[in-house]
Amino acid sequence: MGLYATAMETMEAYTGLSPAAFFTIAAVMVVVYKIVCSMFVDPEEFDKKPINASGSIATNQPPPPEPQPQPQPQPPTIQEPVQLGDVTEEELRAYDGSDPNKPLLMAIKGKIYDVSRSRMFYGPGGPYALFAGREASRALALMSFDPRDLNGNLEGLSEPELEVLQDWEYKFMEKYVKVGQLVGTDQAVNGGEVQESEKHD
Repeated sequence: MGLYATAMETMEAYTGLSPAAFFTIAAVMVVVYKIVCSMFVDPEEFDKKPINASGSIATNQPPPPEPQPQPQPQPPTIQEPVQLGDVTEEELRAYDGSDPNKPLLMAIKGKIYDVSRSRMFYGPGGPYALFAGREASRALALMSFDPRDLNGNLEGLSEPELEVLQDWEYKFMEKYVKVGQLVGTDQAVNGGEVQESEKHD
C-alpha cells in the first residue's frame, strides 16, 4: 500500500491532477488514439493488402470472376497428299487455303503440288498466299506478285526468267508431292513451251 500511496502522491505532484482525473484523461486519450488510428491504414497492413492492376488498394469487395479461357483455334491438320489427277484451273482455285479442311495446292508448268506443309507461306496471310490455288508459272519466272501474271503462259519470257522458273520447279519437286495436272485450259504448259489445247464446248 505504501508504494501505491507514494505513486499517487508523485502523480498529483507532477501533473497537478488527482489520480481519478489522471486515469480518466489517460483512458480518453487511448480511445481517441484508437479512433484516429482506425481512420488511417497501418503501413504494415498496407503492405499486406492486394493491389489492383490500376495501382489502387483492393477493397473488401469480392474479387472479379476469373476470365474464362478462350478456346484456342486448332491449326488445320496436315493430311497425307491425295492424288487428284486431272484438275481444271477453276477447280484448282478451291484449294487456295480458304477452306482449312482442304489441302493447299498450286501449279507450276501445269503440274499441281500439295504445299499444305508450308501453309505459313502459301496459306491465308502468308507472303505467297497469292499463288495458292493458282497456276503460278509466269509469276514465279518473273518474281512477280501481280495477279495478272498468275497463269501458265510462258510466251515472251527470257532465258534467265525460264531458268528461274526451272529452279522453282526443281524446288517444288524436291519438297512437295505432285498430286495432279492442269487440264482444259486454253494455254497448257508442257516442258517449258506453251501449247494450245483443244477448246471444249
